Amino acid sequence: MYAFLLSTAVIFVAELGDKSQLMAMTFAARYNVRQVLIGITVATAVVHLASVGIGRFVGDRFTDNQWIITLVAGIAFLVFALWTLRGDELTDEEAEKAKRSTGAAVLAVGTAFFLAELGDKTMLATITLATREGWFGTWLGSTLGMVLADALAIGVGALLGKHLPEKAIKYGAAALFAIFGVLLIIDGLAAR
Repeated sequence: MYAFLLSTAVIFVAELGDKSQLMAMTFAARYNVRQVLIGITVATAVVHLASVGIGRFVGDRFTDNQWIITLVAGIAFLVFALWTLRGDELTDEEAEKAKRSTGAAVLAVGTAFFLAELGDKTMLATITLATREGWFGTWLGSTLGMVLADALAIGVGALLGKHLPEKAIKYGAAALFAIFGVLLIIDGLAAR
């Protein structure tokens, strides 16, 4: 349960202000919101299942030196904080693809999200979490966290349009990543 709650919170925060939220809003303007959420959920579940597999593999290799994993995870979270501050924008080409996509909505959204999430910070954060936490809870929690964040973006986007407090979201998410990172580094050094 801890892995589920932790990964839900961490991935929700990681997704705030991410380009995936912009993609979700763009697709929701074109397709039925339910179909968009189904496409996001399926793509996220597949990407995050691969992520927890990678994380579990790495975590199993360092069972005797868990403090190293904890220290690296802390550093990774500090990098995610900087990545969040740098920003992640939807390129004109990506926005145009979302507008032009044809075919079944679920397939179009799912394919776009799958490709966009490969190597994204939410995938890397899921890998990092899975090195330390249970794979199943991490998988379910990370998937739920991302879907909730994207659903929030769709809802808020529909209500407020482009008047989202982007700076507050960016700085808040970066601060939470930094806090997680510092706590993990302290934990790793203490376990050494």
